[in-house]
Amino acid sequence: MRLRTVLATTTAALAAATCLTAAGPANALENHACSPSVSIDRFSDALDKTTYDGTFAGNFSALAVDRDGSLAALEDRSSLFSLDAKTLQPKSVVRLADEKGAALDSEGLVIDGDGTRLITSETEPSVRRYSPDGKILDRLPVPSSLLVAPAGRATSNQTFEGLTLLPGGHTLLASMENAISGDSPTIVRFQTWTRTKGNHFRLAAQYAYPLDPGLGVPEVQATPDGRLLVLERGFTSGVGNTVRLYLADPRHATDTSGIENLTGQAGVRLIRKTLLADIVNCPSLGATAKQPQPNPLLDNIEGMTITGRDARGRLKVLLVSDDNQNAAQTTRFYYLRVRI
Repeated sequence: MRLRTVLATTTAALAAATCLTAAGPANALENHACSPSVSIDRFSDALDKTTYDGTFAGNFSALAVDRDGSLAALEDRSSLFSLDAKTLQPKSVVRLADEKGAALDSEGLVIDGDGTRLITSETEPSVRRYSPDGKILDRLPVPSSLLVAPAGRATSNQTFEGLTLLPGGHTLLASMENAISGDSPTIVRFQTWTRTKGNHFRLAAQYAYPLDPGLGVPEVQATPDGRLLVLERGFTSGVGNTVRLYLADPRHATDTSGIENLTGQAGVRLIRKTLLADIVNCPSLGATAKQPQPNPLLDNIEGMTITGRDARGRLKVLLVSDDNQNAAQTTRFYYLRVRI
């Protein structure tokens, strides 16, 4: 998302973390706890304010693990980087564009089983399929209500931020960042598509996700059991960012694709969510912030991917912040372990 802020109004988000950094490796996981379900191993600012092949290596909005084990990092100004999974150093970059050659506001990323890239843009919004070298192969249909006004009811720059492929590879899910007009401001729509012949996708069910007041959804990732990791994020000027990680279950939610206005009416089962961690409660690990933050570890976290499991069965989750190419922000990678 190009705008720097999504205002958070909840006072609970303003509390500073008081956790201490680990003193030794033996107790690293316990002392690095953000909550009973989430711990942080480390962070890296290796790419902060760097360039590669003449392209700024920042503005990151999404992450994915590629088929060769490298890390794909999407920046919201139409570039897709390939990064070394261990060092984070860029190996290549591909420029993206729409059908007319115009830049995207590229936000969500999925690498499909055949290596093609599914990428959202907040501009319309849209979901396109690209070849690894950046050629457009397909464009998915989008419900008219989710289009940016006046074509639809969405607000510019508040549309498809997250994208994920559910287990089995048959269902694609995109998360709207904020509510569309006519819906409650604390409800956002998650749109799905079903795979058809030739690796095309048709529109499928839509679900309603309940937001914390003042926050939006910058990213969503499917877990191996079909639930979702959902990031909620906001910003309060002079205070800093709020970033919370939720586990959400859409499997028994109501299909809201035929419901014009979502205002909390009876009979609509929302996606159920459980807080895994408020990132403000993670130990800072010696991180520094370039602007006020309730925890100096925090920044404008926007991208997320699951990179595997550890020996204890916890998900290894990688987050990245979008620095908006701004001197007061940092491109930072966060290495989490998540028990679901």
